[in-house]
Amino acid sequence: MKKWIPNALTLLNLFLGCCALVALFNQAYLLAIGFIAGGLIADFLDGAAARILQVNSPLGKELDSFADMVTFGVVPGLILYILIAEGFSGGGFSGQLQWSALPAFVLSAFSGLRLAKFNLDTRQSQTFLGLPTPSSTIFVVGLLLIWHFNSFDLGSTIEHPVLLYTVVLILSYLLTCEIPMFSFKLKALGWKGNEVRFSFLAISLLLVFLLQEASVSAIILIYLLINISLHLSGRKVS
Repeated sequence: MKKWIPNALTLLNLFLGCCALVALFNQAYLLAIGFIAGGLIADFLDGAAARILQVNSPLGKELDSFADMVTFGVVPGLILYILIAEGFSGGGFSGQLQWSALPAFVLSAFSGLRLAKFNLDTRQSQTFLGLPTPSSTIFVVGLLLIWHFNSFDLGSTIEHPVLLYTVVLILSYLLTCEIPMFSFKLKALGWKGNEVRFSFLAISLLLVFLLQEASVSAIILIYLLINISLHLSGRKVS
């Protein structure tokens, strides 16, 4: 029975992703973010449980991608769709089809491509090549938070369609690019070998203190800048 523990957590991720979609359609944005956060936790725990219990299986690998496609593929696409629709309508998301906002789901398509490539790529056991789909989703959730709370009076800026189309294009590229990016799989708890991870964690905590809800997208930007800087400098991501 223990081999089904990771799969149960994966299914929980999928369930919470579906709940997030319903919450978004009903404009319960904070509730949707709560479901997404739960999905992120379940996604982390299913991998950790599989490693601890040593019960990796082809079924679990495929199931994980199906769940991630919903929570970290369709959900961020819908968030961007809603924000773009808000930008064009100016009167609130009505639930009616907004053709000009449909390009938001390009991100969902590239998320699917990213997940399929990840399943076949044996180079990504300890590090990532390209931006992981959970990180992309966290960035998009951060935009939703800034817009919802009008953080630093940026609400109207966040919903500007040109900005959001640009976000879709950049994230879609980053999901499938070959830039190495560090993961949070710790081989040991010491400083040596984890300097980049611990430094990133310290910066992230500082940003949370300074920017509060606006820190979410900023943390992913810092993650990207660190990895791109390491890549351009020729330093190996470990």
